Amino acid sequence: MIEKSIIRLEYLTNIIPQLLTKIGEDDFSIKKHPNKWSKKEILGHLIDSATNNHQRFIRAQFEQNPEIVYNQDKWNQYSYYQHINSNQIISFWTIYNKQLIEIVNRIPNETLKNQVKVGDKLQSLEVLIIDYVEHLEYHLKQVTEYP
Repeated sequence: MIEKSIIRLEYLTNIIPQLLTKIGEDDFSIKKHPNKWSKKEILGHLIDSATNNHQRFIRAQFEQNPEIVYNQDKWNQYSYYQHINSNQIISFWTIYNKQLIEIVNRIPNETLKNQVKVGDKLQSLEVLIIDYVEHLEYHLKQVTEYP
């Protein structure tokens, strides 16, 4: 079931960087509202998501019901994405997701049923991988669609 997600993630890591580098630094940094993230910060949020899901994908293979949670606003704020050059953020997002593809491709099928605690519920590693890619696509549309 995760095969489609892996294929999709491979596709996105090959296509999206080209689209993002066409966005000028000023447009990438604009905040439509003081309480909303810029495109740069949205991509940063996806890096933070990759970081936390990386832990889930690894720890679920050898720990019983690991719990990995994070405060997305604080992670974004203290990662200082708004102040970092867009090309660096794009490169980091790309290489991090390529690494996740390598990891996910090697997870044994029987391990995909292992559970991770997310909030108040347990979710299988398989579901987390699928959700990760869906979450990624949702936010990438935000970055690539609005002017």
